[in-house]
Amino acid sequence: MKKALMNASVASMIYSFNMNNVSLLEELGYKVDISCNFGKENPMDTQKVTEFCKILDDKEITIFKTECPRKISAIKKIVKTYRQLKEISESEHYDLVHTQTPIGGVICRLAFCKARKQGTKVIYTAHGFHFYKGAPLKNWLLYYPVEKICSYFTDVLITINKEDYAFAQKKMKAKKTYYVPGVGIDLQKYSNVTVNKEEKRKELGVPDDAVLLLSVGELNENKNHETVIRALSMLDDPQVFYIIAGIGSKKEHLENVISELGLENNVHLIGYRNDVNELLAAADIFVFPSFREGLSVALMEAMACGLPVACSRIRGNVDLIDDDKGGVTFDPQNTESTANALNNLLKSNLGIIGKYNSEKIQNFDTNKIKNIMKKIYECLD
Repeated sequence: MKKALMNASVASMIYSFNMNNVSLLEELGYKVDISCNFGKENPMDTQKVTEFCKILDDKEITIFKTECPRKISAIKKIVKTYRQLKEISESEHYDLVHTQTPIGGVICRLAFCKARKQGTKVIYTAHGFHFYKGAPLKNWLLYYPVEKICSYFTDVLITINKEDYAFAQKKMKAKKTYYVPGVGIDLQKYSNVTVNKEEKRKELGVPDDAVLLLSVGELNENKNHETVIRALSMLDDPQVFYIIAGIGSKKEHLENVISELGLENNVHLIGYRNDVNELLAAADIFVFPSFREGLSVALMEAMACGLPVACSRIRGNVDLIDDDKGGVTFDPQNTESTANALNNLLKSNLGIIGKYNSEKIQNFDTNKIKNIMKKIYECLD
């Protein structure tokens, strides 16, 4: 039987974005193993990680737990992870390795250099290069040279947005480069949600006649929730409520900002949630203010639910919300730009905008992405 390894920095990356690929590889006759960090580095809670391990155990998938960090400064963990993956590469003899995430992808490709010379095929999915138009200079100095070098050790480079694809074709040296529009979403799951909107809003502390803005994402610097919170203080509309679902290191800071602006009644941090589809069904507008994204699943899910979108004008987001028909975009560095965008959207016909999004997202259905990935995997046989 053929063997494949699915690798990432942390378990949440595989749980959220790669289980369809795992199933597809199994359908193609591969015995699939998984290697990643299952520890505290994950942006999902411990219980969810435990549940994920149980899912993998039930599928008889072998787990290799690594020390892979999410920060480039964690040198000791990077070195240890390299040694762990190097040992795996020498003992398991994989036919195919599919890796992703900047740090995990680099470590894995370096660790499998020798195995690749012996026939192992290596795929790397870039879920958004850390170097991009408008990125800080340090990102270009740190990440671009390393990615360029590692592209020489890559059989297939997959990019998930048009900006990265165009750049990779010109600058990267992988044997083949493909554009795959994200990991796909189960449209049925999000387009046919049944929820008592009034009860869900009551649970969230949001009046039934209020306008509910929703964000889903880790509470970290990149997700940029603070800009939206400050923009809401500029709008000064007591009928607008903002709910943020997610956990992360910026929670205390955001709570302080909310308190400082006197928005405790209108802005709620509700932590990690298993009912995102119901939250989306209860919301009026989806807000996505990130500084950096590849091609956001959270944004696609909101579109599938027929929600209008207010999002940052960045790579990936503009692949999805590229005109006024699907919502509004704003400069994530500029609170006034964000406030103006939200104000304009609040004055628009939200129903028409949401309908447009639900139609556009049909092109990103899981089955369509699965067919693309199947062809990529098959070309490596």
